[in-house]
Amino acid sequence: MPDVLSAPLVVEFPFTRSLGPVQSAFLTGLRERTVLGVRTDDGTVLVPPVEYDPVTANELGDLVEVAPTGTVTTWAWNPSPRRDQPLCTPFAWVLVRLDGAGTALLHVLDAPGPDAVRTGMRVRIRWSATRTGAITDIACFEPYEGEPGPTEPAPHTGEFADPVTGIVAPARLDYVHTPGRAQSAYIKALEERRTVGERCPACRKVYVPPRGACPTCGVATAEQVEVGPRGTVTTFCIVNIKAKNLDIEVPYVYAHIALDGADLALHGRIAGIPYDQVRMGLRVEPVWTEGARHVDHYRPTGEPDADYDTYKELV
Repeated sequence: MPDVLSAPLVVEFPFTRSLGPVQSAFLTGLRERTVLGVRTDDGTVLVPPVEYDPVTANELGDLVEVAPTGTVTTWAWNPSPRRDQPLCTPFAWVLVRLDGAGTALLHVLDAPGPDAVRTGMRVRIRWSATRTGAITDIACFEPYEGEPGPTEPAPHTGEFADPVTGIVAPARLDYVHTPGRAQSAYIKALEERRTVGERCPACRKVYVPPRGACPTCGVATAEQVEVGPRGTVTTFCIVNIKAKNLDIEVPYVYAHIALDGADLALHGRIAGIPYDQVRMGLRVEPVWTEGARHVDHYRPTGEPDADYDTYKELV
């Protein structure tokens, strides 16, 4: 039985977004050690605030300031913090209803152990020493035995000097990928500079990369078919934004390429031709680099362009 392939895989990208007036005021307030909520049509104070009433969908803008103290409404203990979590020591995830708020805020509680955490316990915000206008300006919550804050929140204009108008939220997923039989055969063939797909026994289409089943007929596939190496550009896009940790100068072209003998186009970068000369129907061939386990890019073969009718079903 062949060895099962597996490898760690990381999917990561920074998500950049602009902020509306309510979210801008909330995050700027955190930078200034001020917690703002917003009052809904029925008088409920939402913390964190949202810009539209979740019941009526009306636009919201009645900002109020709530206390930095509150009550734990529910919690879960985290004995093994992961990378980039708020605390590097074991902590509790908590929902805290701040004094004056009608909803709970999700954050972490610094506690010596699960026996020290309970629903209903009183806590307060521990502010970060350096604050930039992000939810991490709240370093964590900590147990608090002092007087509760006011139950009636105070009106606030939401105006601050140098307001935060945008944020970058990093997204990352770490996992171990096991490709399975069909994709393992595809990957091993790439090591030999070959491209292998699988043919559906019902519709007879060849799919590359193979998935072990026909996406159209839903039946298992097992017959291996070598395709390419040459192919046809069916459609493409010009990339103008440089990706982090990717050593490719922009602009460059990323295309769908229908390899000869395949009934599904795969992705590939086009090089060896000015980006503004890439076109549908361009005939291309793979370029491998020394020691690589996959195609580096595709370049023009010099053949005449393919007729549109030969690849129109793969666009």
